[in-house]
Amino acid sequence: MRNIEYIKGDATSPQAKGPKLIGHICNDLGGWGKGFVLAISKRWSEPEKEYRQWHRERAKNDFELGNIQIIQVSADIYVANMIGQHGVKTGSNGAPIRYNAVDKCLEKLQVEANKIGASVHLPRIGCGLAGGKWSKIETLIQARLSDKNVSTIVYDFE
Repeated sequence: MRNIEYIKGDATSPQAKGPKLIGHICNDLGGWGKGFVLAISKRWSEPEKEYRQWHRERAKNDFELGNIQIIQVSADIYVANMIGQHGVKTGSNGAPIRYNAVDKCLEKLQVEANKIGASVHLPRIGCGLAGGKWSKIETLIQARLSDKNVSTIVYDFE
């Protein structure tokens, strides 16, 4: 069991030795263009390209809430596109964040992190455009990653 580590910095420049897995929340509409994804796209083209293809071919794959896609972007850095947001706007069903989907994503992220021996690096996922509450997300991260002994670092961008 570990505690979540909080640092000031950029989650696209993970601060750790060994393999690193950067997780972020995506929507279930195939849209990519606001929030943390812009920082990812500025550094690497593959996560956006793979996400868009995953969405385009969704009739033949597992593109849906609660699933993740892992993309290797360098020798020791991977990006996890995690579908934890339904749509992009707050409506009659509340904010786009779907905590159940985020929980499933984090469970799958833990499996992938263990598979490659990676630490996990996150911005405050689901709390920007998705409209989530950090207290709920933090509880999920603690239960699915830190309590399972996965080194987890959350970045607050300066």
